[in-house]
Amino acid sequence: MKLNGKREEKTIYSEILDEEISLYIYLPPSYTPLLRYSVLIAQDGKDYFNLGKIARSSETLFEDGAIEEFIIVGVPYKDVHDRRRKYHPSGEEHSKYVRFLVYELLPYIEEEYSTLELASARAMIGSSLGATVSLLTALDYPRTFGKLALQSPFVNDYVLDKVSNVKDPSLLSIYHVSGKGETEVETTKGEVKDFITPNRDLNKAFSDRSFGEYYYEEFDGDHKWTYWQPDIPKALKFLFPN
Repeated sequence: MKLNGKREEKTIYSEILDEEISLYIYLPPSYTPLLRYSVLIAQDGKDYFNLGKIARSSETLFEDGAIEEFIIVGVPYKDVHDRRRKYHPSGEEHSKYVRFLVYELLPYIEEEYSTLELASARAMIGSSLGATVSLLTALDYPRTFGKLALQSPFVNDYVLDKVSNVKDPSLLSIYHVSGKGETEVETTKGEVKDFITPNRDLNKAFSDRSFGEYYYEEFDGDHKWTYWQPDIPKALKFLFPN
């Protein structure tokens, strides 16, 4: 009989951000405090659970023995303005949000759940700006978060410069996809931007450095969950191979 994992909703108070943050937690079928588990933090947390069906994809892969079992922690955004403030490199709360991930969220997870306290057992996943904030966090804290899955990240010169100048790229393993049709993406500010060209520049920047492991692919599609959702199982296989 198929075993299902457990879902929980928690709220924590962030002193850094001075607000309460909701969390969506998924514990795998085998979860027990007697074992230790890897952790995946998902920006756009509600979207990854509802639109991305990340828990369902994980359980199918668990059942097939394709990946190890791990804990998922989804961090949802309040609205598109909140998302931009925290995720965008020039957002008013971007640096605070990065510190929240490292100094408040991760300690909370490791206190509440039985986890492997290793960078190689801590991953982040995100789409668009959610991928960008995940990447920038890991570039600044590669000894804290060692794996990333980036789906169609927003890329500008600041992001490219950070990648080109990271001190020890060998500490990070990165899964990176973008859509061939992402030529005219409407942003939350109402601007229309080309995403695929900057992602190709990002691919080159990654490829020019010696990252621990790096995978890049361009899918046939544009900047939508229609294309990110079916890509999630491949990303999970990269992050948590059994």
